[in-house]
Amino acid sequence: MNSVCERFLGSVRRECLDHVIILSVRHLEHVLKEYCINYFNIARPHQGIGQRLPTEPAFTASADPAIVVGVPVLGGLHHDYGAAA
Repeated sequence: MNSVCERFLGSVRRECLDHVIILSVRHLEHVLKEYCINYFNIARPHQGIGQRLPTEPAFTASADPAIVVGVPVLGGLHHDYGAAA
């Protein structure tokens, strides 16, 4: 279990906190909530489950799969990509 926690905290540091200047405790809570809930657990594929998403994708399949929409996460630090509705 310790290795899982270390991997998660390393991901938070590398992918999120190394790129954001934290201004207060409230700002840190907001950034971590946005990263952990809206990106890490919803949009980011996980290696341990076969590069699948932990939850169902928010995007629906469109008639034209070539149309891709990017939704910014954390003010554009990361993006969640999916087929346009």
